[in-house]
This record gives sequence, C-alpha cells and structure tokens, in this order.
Amino acid sequence: MSNLNYELLKNALDASSLRQEAISSNIANVNTANYKVNQVVFESLLGQAQHGVAMTATDDLHMGYSALTEVEPVVSKRTNTIVKENGNNVDIDTEMADQAQNSLYYNALITQLNAKYSALSTVISG
Repeated sequence: MSNLNYELLKNALDASSLRQEAISSNIANVNTANYKVNQVVFESLLGQAQHGVAMTATDDLHMGYSALTEVEPVVSKRTNTIVKENGNNVDIDTEMADQAQNSLYYNALITQLNAKYSALSTVISG
C-alpha cells in the first residue's frame, strides 16, 4: 500500500476521532443555553480536493491543498438551526444517529487498515 493510502487512512481516522469528540461535546451540552452544535467536515473537503474543486496552495502562506494528504478535518459550528427556545440547537436524536454512523465509519477504517497491515506482514514474512 502506498504512502498516500496510509496518509489518507490516518487523516480519515483523525477525522473520525475528532468527530467523536464533537458529538460527545454536543451531547454533554444538550441543555446548555445558546450552545451551537460542533460539526466536523472532512469527507466533503477530501472529495473537493480529489476532483480539483478545492483551492490549491501555491505558497506556504496560502490556504488550500497541494495534495490529498494535506486535507485535514475542520471543526465548525452549525448556527443555522435552533431546536430549543433557549437558543440551543442540539438535537439528541441526530447526535445519537451521527454517533452510530461515526462508529461504523471508524470500524470500517480500522478493518481496512488491519487488512493492509496483514497483507504487508504476509509479504514481509513470506
């Protein structure tokens, strides 16, 4: 497996880990007045970079990506929804669904990584 694949898997695992932290924070603040949901964006940024839609960094001071491996997860606030009268926008059902989805995503990434390591181990010991 190429270094690119390992880097992409690492970044995807980082995104999943960060997403779990964001979801946990959202659930913990379900009753906090004016709390806005944290969300992690990664897969869409990766897709944009892969299809050449993302900004390209042409200088170290520029924002953007010059390679797929440079795409990293970004945490932002979802501010366009209000679920409760106190300004809080945490929907516990959505958070629980997101948590389940993220768990499946993480497990799929780990399974893929383990398969790659197993194949590498077979080649080395073979």
